[in-house]
Amino acid sequence: MFARKLSLGVSLAAFALAAGIASPVLAAPAPPAAGLTREVSAPAATAPHVYGRAVYLRDATTGKDLLDKNASERMPVASLTKIMTAYIVLREAKLDDKVTIKREDVQYALDNDGTTADLEPGDTLPVHELLYALLLPSGADAAHALARVYGPGVPAFVDKMNATARELGLNDTHYVNADGLPTSHGDGYSTARDQAKLSEIALRNPVFTEITSTSHHETEDGRYDWYNTNHMLGLPGAIGVKTGSTNAAGFCLAFAADRGGHRLIGVILGEDVANRRWDTAETLLDWATSR
Repeated sequence: MFARKLSLGVSLAAFALAAGIASPVLAAPAPPAAGLTREVSAPAATAPHVYGRAVYLRDATTGKDLLDKNASERMPVASLTKIMTAYIVLREAKLDDKVTIKREDVQYALDNDGTTADLEPGDTLPVHELLYALLLPSGADAAHALARVYGPGVPAFVDKMNATARELGLNDTHYVNADGLPTSHGDGYSTARDQAKLSEIALRNPVFTEITSTSHHETEDGRYDWYNTNHMLGLPGAIGVKTGSTNAAGFCLAFAADRGGHRLIGVILGEDVANRRWDTAETLLDWATSR
């Protein structure tokens, strides 16, 4: 049909040319009236395909949501729980406060098959060092020690976590411990959106940002040597935030980067493949930067 219309148009044009008649078919479009311009907007870049049960990306500088896949669905968040633990400790403790590790702190992590910072009972560390132990190797032993001291007692500390969640407007978040490990009475829950909001707030503290941006830390006395479980570090502008995984939660990641004058914050929950988290986060950051 298109070929027939084109042929007919050419024939009409030829006839008009022979007859000395101006051809409407070949006439150039009239220029826009004075003072008017024709605007052509480029289509927005298509959002990349993402894996995980829930994925959320936010521009914290503009307050704009960039990608939302089940971001308000409640689910376990594993060790992303430790973001709240660190946030409360940074509010209530002095960085040079001393905390003595007890056997119950170490045994708790061992009994619940949690990741540890390999803390030794009887060792005394400043809060500043224990926050590295909490956030880099994701030590459940460090979480237990901090919750025990600054509750005081773990149950009281968990109450503080939930009260703080309400205070910050994290209305789809509930904690059952200070570390995110599964329990016999439930695993607690949050959402990708709530965890991104919490990460944004926590990153306003320069100490938190410094710690979560650190790939490797050795204590001043040389007794402990910790590496960050977050493989996002090293990407342009990356500033943390936290990894996590349990059978129920899958593989989780809260990540952030400062790029082009914008702070981008994202959360991936319920990923099935551990290493795919890094690829997804990197793709999302690159996409957001190039939009």
